[in-house]
Amino acid sequence: MRDKDREMVRGIFKFYEVPGGSMNFVLKLYKEDEVERYDLVDGQIYSIPRGVAKHLNKNGKYPVYDYKEDENGRPVMRVGTKVARFGFQSLEFMDEDDLGEVESSLVTVETI
Repeated sequence: MRDKDREMVRGIFKFYEVPGGSMNFVLKLYKEDEVERYDLVDGQIYSIPRGVAKHLNKNGKYPVYDYKEDENGRPVMRVGTKVARFGFQSLEFMDEDDLGEVESSLVTVETI
């Protein structure tokens, strides 16, 4: 498993929470590994280890809770959705030329 997680994959880092922003983090996937630092910018193409790409896609979400009523009419809290803060989109099956221009725009929605 460790060898597979060390294979390099190519893709685009997406920072959904801060479009156009940058994120840095340190990561050590296995106890035999060294601690490595990653500095990633939204919309940039990177070659990173498969394990790091999986980490970005699995651990970059936060839950949004909502309430439903149980069979007795009491409110019960549950996870309604999970919102992605960041992720890594693989380019294994497409070329950079197929992407076109990547546009980042921030939209804010408020309920009044």
